[in-house]
Amino acid sequence: MRMNSLQFFESHYGQFLDELINFLSIPSISTDPDHAHDIQTAVAFIANKLSSIGIEHVKIFPTKRHPIVYGEHLKAGASQPTLLIYGHYDVQPDDPVELWDTPPFSPTVRDDMLFARGASDMKGQIYACVAAIESILQSDTLPVNIKFILEGEEEIGSPNLVDFLISHADLLKADCALNTDAGMLNKNIPAISYGLRGLAYFELRIFGPNRDLHSGSYGGIVHNPAQVLADLISKMHDAQGRVTLDGFYNDVLPLSSDEREKLARYGLSDAEYCADLGLPSLWGEKDFSPVERLGARPTLEINGLLSGFTGQGSKTIIPAHAMAKISTRLVPNQDPEKIYGMLVDFLKKNAPSTIRWELEQMSVGSPSLSDTNLPATRALMDAYKTVWGVEPALKREGGSVPVVADMQKHLGIDSVLTGFGLPDDRIHSPNEKLDLSTWRKGIQSLIHFFYNVKKD
Repeated sequence: MRMNSLQFFESHYGQFLDELINFLSIPSISTDPDHAHDIQTAVAFIANKLSSIGIEHVKIFPTKRHPIVYGEHLKAGASQPTLLIYGHYDVQPDDPVELWDTPPFSPTVRDDMLFARGASDMKGQIYACVAAIESILQSDTLPVNIKFILEGEEEIGSPNLVDFLISHADLLKADCALNTDAGMLNKNIPAISYGLRGLAYFELRIFGPNRDLHSGSYGGIVHNPAQVLADLISKMHDAQGRVTLDGFYNDVLPLSSDEREKLARYGLSDAEYCADLGLPSLWGEKDFSPVERLGARPTLEINGLLSGFTGQGSKTIIPAHAMAKISTRLVPNQDPEKIYGMLVDFLKKNAPSTIRWELEQMSVGSPSLSDTNLPATRALMDAYKTVWGVEPALKREGGSVPVVADMQKHLGIDSVLTGFGLPDDRIHSPNEKLDLSTWRKGIQSLIHFFYNVKKD
């Protein structure tokens, strides 16, 4: 019967692609209040789709901002596992629009690639799950129990998801979660991510005089907030690329020699990264390889700076204030709240008395490690070997998917984190794309996965 499901998918591939294109046409940008109606349109679209393929008890749960869509199909019986399928239907803003080759919400297929905002992150990944499940339901009996939880706030830090997990823990009870919000190592090697970095994101504001000042009249007696900010930022790393916040590395779990060896199997060289990124050389902790620094070591990055006059021409002022957006990516055992305290202590120690400063913690997410011996993980590895003909890579992900740690903490379940996006898919950037050949094989893999997975 597995073959019937695969044949159904192949014969209906065009339908699934058309439906995905319609889904991508909805500008469900969660951070922009002007797109509140589009959020509701996306919710209705995916809820109706789930109902149409036989998912039962589909319900739209309101939150303080954007709704959560739930649905279930529990006919496989108690002897079979229950998988909780997570996804997010919201997308990043499309700016700068002028850098897109085609309109971001007019999906365009070019050279077997689908260009649109959300194509890879993560509407295409959600629809891979939907297509796989529909292909089975239309040709066979679904061999596992499934539940869907699809949120609309992932791109703004999922501010209402944890409360939902806690208040609906019984409804969401499952053996394991399937989360396709990750990607492949490259086009020929699928991957399963077992480690995720967490996030602590801050806005640092420096205040000087009560107004912008003429730099000729006041330069030399007023400490420039932009200069103070630059000085503080420069002190946050040493010459070896290590973060200088006191205690920053105290809770970092060391990498075993076995894990370092496994990570090295699929890591790119310095030269490969430089060629891809157009850099003369890489930067960072010298005692760790690029693949280790990307997934298994914590970082502190400056994400944005704002101060003074930045328009065309010249304007000679001492700005009244300066601002920096700062993020830390954290590895397992690090606590975002502790990192906030470390940054406060750093500022107390290093900020001069000539200015006033404020630090706002804007979002947090805990790091996580998942068990690579889960039955569902083994089932997906076998599925990937069947479709791609290679052993999938097990990797640590450099980014943050906080829901994985949240589900560990509040639902008591691990996640199988995977996906069919590629490193060059330009997620969060202009010209985001989805490689349709990997998407197609990804759906085939998910069909095999749902047949493979068994209770432990």
